[in-house]
Amino acid sequence: MTRVVLVGPPGAGKGTQAKALSAELGVPHISTGDLFRAHIANNTELGLQVKAIIDSGGLVPDEVTNEMVRVRLAEADAQGGFLLDGFPRNTGQADFLRAVLGADELNAVVEFKIDEDVVVGRMLGRGRADDNEGVIRHRLEVYRKETAPLLDYYAALLISIDAVGEVGEVTQRVLSALRGRA
Repeated sequence: MTRVVLVGPPGAGKGTQAKALSAELGVPHISTGDLFRAHIANNTELGLQVKAIIDSGGLVPDEVTNEMVRVRLAEADAQGGFLLDGFPRNTGQADFLRAVLGADELNAVVEFKIDEDVVVGRMLGRGRADDNEGVIRHRLEVYRKETAPLLDYYAALLISIDAVGEVGEVTQRVLSALRGRA
């Protein structure tokens, strides 16, 4: 059973790698961003909460994110494993995930390592209106403060991967590291 968390700064390629790894490993890619969008689109109770929070410029509280992830992990396709992208974002969410999984612990936490200047270049190259250097560097600062402590939390499960290179090269690095851990 493959149960993996993907960690890395914005622009490290987690979403791109998650899609490739999901296909290779035969497990669903579960992204909190996708969960938020799906709940909003389907007008679920959680989706209405999230939409109101986002529309007001707030951050979705851990309790709401945790519940969305709990519900998603209970679905049939996730019973054989999963790749989590964007969750957990902090040690409180990691504690929640540990409680949900119980004895079925994670297999690995894959950290995508990349120089911040490379991230800035990648994100500026996407041409999104909200991707200017100041915003990108702020997001990186938030990542360092909130998410980077997960690296210590998951030290025993951590696999660090160089996230620079062609998509296929990085995917193979991850797969080789995961196979080495099996």
